[in-house]
Amino acid sequence: MSETHYMTQEGYDQLKAKLDELKSTGRQEAAKAIAEARDKGDLSENAEYDAAKDAQGMLELKISEMEKVMANARVIKESQLDASKVTVLAKVKIRNTKTKAEIVYQLVSETEADLKAKKISVSSPIGKGLLGKKKGEIATVTTPGGAIDFEILDISF
Repeated sequence: MSETHYMTQEGYDQLKAKLDELKSTGRQEAAKAIAEARDKGDLSENAEYDAAKDAQGMLELKISEMEKVMANARVIKESQLDASKVTVLAKVKIRNTKTKAEIVYQLVSETEADLKAKKISVSSPIGKGLLGKKKGEIATVTTPGGAIDFEILDISF
């Protein structure tokens, strides 16, 4: 059984646009590269042809993976969510109990994660540690460097 991917409408639209681009432009470019390499002679010793075929295979794998995500995607609206606990799409203000550093993260699906935009995946160690917690609770996050405790200061959408 496939895993459900919860996404914002914006994330779903971006994924769909990228998939459409790969199916059209990406496939055309891959076919063109194969045709150009084929024109260069003997295929049994043609490294360019092999590389173009490998690139085409990787493109098809990426398209297949994106189609699986799209097939199992569920677009959720903020109005459907409960702000009493940390869920997908929640903006969570947390404080490291040791360093007292505060930060706000939004929990999103893996496909929408962008650390620079402070959007972390719900399947990341911090995301997993925060899910289901309520304001005032301590979330213990297991990292390669050891366990870190975060206090949940605020939850919003």
